[in-house]
Amino acid sequence: MPHYILGIDGGGTSCRAAVAGADGRILGRGKSGAANILTDPDNALIHIVGAATAAFEEANIAPSEIGSACALVGVAGSNVGDAVHYVKERLPFAKANIESDGLIALQGALGDSDGAVAILGTGSIYISRQGDEIRYIGGWGFQIGDLGSGARLGHALLQESVLAFDRIHPSSPLTDAVMAEFNNDPREAVEFARAARPGEFGRFAPKIFDYAGRNDPVAITLLKTCAQTVDEALDAVVAQGSRKLCLLGGLAPIYRPWLAERHQPLFVEPEADALTGSVALAAKRFAAGSAA
Repeated sequence: MPHYILGIDGGGTSCRAAVAGADGRILGRGKSGAANILTDPDNALIHIVGAATAAFEEANIAPSEIGSACALVGVAGSNVGDAVHYVKERLPFAKANIESDGLIALQGALGDSDGAVAILGTGSIYISRQGDEIRYIGGWGFQIGDLGSGARLGHALLQESVLAFDRIHPSSPLTDAVMAEFNNDPREAVEFARAARPGEFGRFAPKIFDYAGRNDPVAITLLKTCAQTVDEALDAVVAQGSRKLCLLGGLAPIYRPWLAERHQPLFVEPEADALTGSVALAAKRFAAGSAA
């Protein structure tokens, strides 16, 4: 049984870590920079170790103890074998498992209960659990997936704004506001979109919800269209047997009123966050001696 365990939540914006005793009781927490193992694995490694070090320091444990700790690292891109292998073999911990950030979010939100989470942020993914079976829906990335995500919403808004500029579709205060950001020049919008990452498209998503609250017709149409894709994914999750749904991610609280009435009775509030879930999974795996 390890003396210390680490739960790590490696996000695209920041990396958080919590050190706990073998019983899973959290002793200290730490935070560092982005930990995207796909786009920048070397910096991800630096920030994973940095967050872990900060957690040990807050717990008044010598950072040299990190080398004897067992860690469960939740990150996006855990299904990409090359990235996982590259990072795992360079981690300084005694043992480490790398898992999906969605899995630790599921554990944090639902504890050991059956059910599902829908993570609605820059991207989108759905994870369900029935007993020991974990299933994933979506999460295929901006190019061919992530329907209903912030990136998809923002992309659709830019497309609609250019259509309105060309008088193909009706304009609205929302499309006018977007074009004003690009000096009413669609060439500037095209230049932005050509190089934009999903997060840069995603920054337009809150604007859609804001204008929908003002009864902007374009905003309402975009939201209804994207909400339908979320409802379709939730239908698939429910068909797998889930009777408890938890919405997570930055768009979760503002998306909920736009989702279908049939899903509303199934929504529950999360019990805890992804970092707590990571610690709980680490305690189960390493205390049981089942780490790979």
